[in-house]
Amino acid sequence: MKKLLALSAVLLLGGCQSFMQSTPDSSPPVEDVSPEVVEASPSESGSFSGDTLYALLVAELAGQRNRFDIALGNYVQQANATQDAGVAERGFRIAEYLGAEQAALDTALIWAGNATDSLDAQRAAAVQLARAGRYAESMEYMEKVLQGQGNTHFDFLALSAAETDPDTRAGLLKSFDQLLIKHPQNPQLKFGKAVLLQQDGRPEEALALLEEQPAGQREIPSVLLQARLLQILERSDEALPLLERSLREHPEDKRLRLTYARLLVEQDRLDEAMGEFATLVQQHPGDDDLRFSMALVCLEAEAWREAIVYLEDLIERGSHLDPAHFNLGRAYRELGEHEQALAAFAKVGPGNEYLPAKLMQAELLFSLDRMQEASRLLASARDEQPDYAIQLYLIEIEALSGKQQLEAAWQLADQALSQFPDDLNLLYTRAMIAEKRGDLAQLERDLRFIIEREPDNAMAINALGYTLADRTDRYDEALVLIEQAYQLNPDDAAILDSLGWVNYRLGNLDEAEAQLRKAYERFPDHEIAAHLGEVLWSSGKQRAARTVWTEALKQQPDSEVLQETIKRLTGSEKL
Repeated sequence: MKKLLALSAVLLLGGCQSFMQSTPDSSPPVEDVSPEVVEASPSESGSFSGDTLYALLVAELAGQRNRFDIALGNYVQQANATQDAGVAERGFRIAEYLGAEQAALDTALIWAGNATDSLDAQRAAAVQLARAGRYAESMEYMEKVLQGQGNTHFDFLALSAAETDPDTRAGLLKSFDQLLIKHPQNPQLKFGKAVLLQQDGRPEEALALLEEQPAGQREIPSVLLQARLLQILERSDEALPLLERSLREHPEDKRLRLTYARLLVEQDRLDEAMGEFATLVQQHPGDDDLRFSMALVCLEAEAWREAIVYLEDLIERGSHLDPAHFNLGRAYRELGEHEQALAAFAKVGPGNEYLPAKLMQAELLFSLDRMQEASRLLASARDEQPDYAIQLYLIEIEALSGKQQLEAAWQLADQALSQFPDDLNLLYTRAMIAEKRGDLAQLERDLRFIIEREPDNAMAINALGYTLADRTDRYDEALVLIEQAYQLNPDDAAILDSLGWVNYRLGNLDEAEAQLRKAYERFPDHEIAAHLGEVLWSSGKQRAARTVWTEALKQQPDSEVLQETIKRLTGSEKL
């Protein structure tokens, strides 16, 4: 038993000492047991009982065998039993490594209570209390750290409390104010209060508080928050020079440069943003998230070849594979290198990019008049990925309809509905094909089926109302439907367009013009422009109508609805 106790003491003392120095995040908090262990003197084992030393030895051996649950359980038990600061600290380190929040809180409080002079212990207790939502108690420990002249974690405290209820934030703000009276120059206190003010919807006050600090004394988190507040207040032009100054002082700081690069993207300064992302990739060559961001900025800047370089590098590294293949296909498509694009899209597996890739693959094949190949591709995809079958049907049906292959689209819609008879998206799509085929009875059956299932489906209600107004003389019935859709979604430009169009059919020209102008302001679409121009023309405002049509044609010169409307009303294809 004596040798067992001595071995346990050596393990325990060695372990605690090593973790009081540092604990790498990447490795578990256990120590190697050497077979050549010398006996410890009786004084080394302190006042621990034999049972305690045995439990701690078992914990250490369990940790080496990756049984961290046993290690943690024993350390928490013995920390409570002995109230020893060293045991509690080691238990805390293990709990923190495992993400065991309650155990981390319990052991941190024992550690702090029995090591009152340890700033690390007081800080650990404060952070764990903040994580548990016990902010008032957390602040008491933070003040102990402040009094000991240690670095605090008020930034974490504020951030952890930021999404809580208003009463908790209000209480914390009072606590911050009290501490600022005692420590008016503490930068983390000011930062923490600024975070809370921002979350409380008071960005001007938060910004003013941060701007009180001398420029040379602002810590990086404060600079980043200040830049964010300037963006919120729509003063991004002031955020850029702020970040530039801070980057000159901290050129290697990843957060600063990344924030600066993203702000450049937001302001459409893409060439400069590419330069910043290139620097980030050079500074952090192992960070594939940065490499992918660089590729996306290149795509946004239409620097297709540069994007391809970064995307192919990601693929070679086995990172971000599906997004990389998808965006590689986009780049090749823009360059007109169709086979490379199709090959890249084909390599995208199930996930977020799968359906967009299949859509672009199909669109490209249809644009090349390779419709049979596209149909085979999508049919094969439906067999291979049945979870995506409905969406893949919709992609093909829409593509066929867009190519005016109405009979093929109709047959495929029927095939899809025989497999998924109650799918409302398929029914809506078939209704739109029925309208193009002039089968208004089928359109009405499908749309009324959808409305019966979903009485608040504004899109289906509006589609039925618009069709009745545009293709029949059932104007009063159409008006009731469109007004119902409007009540459900008053900001939808398509519904406003329908409302204007049915009023035009009813002869309410002023009301029609008002609704169509509102629709066109929200969404300057060529079909809305055709309707608005027709109402203006019918109201004797031919010059205004021509102006609307001319502007719309600049955006969509091949619009059939615009061309048909202009020819029908003016007698000429040219304005």
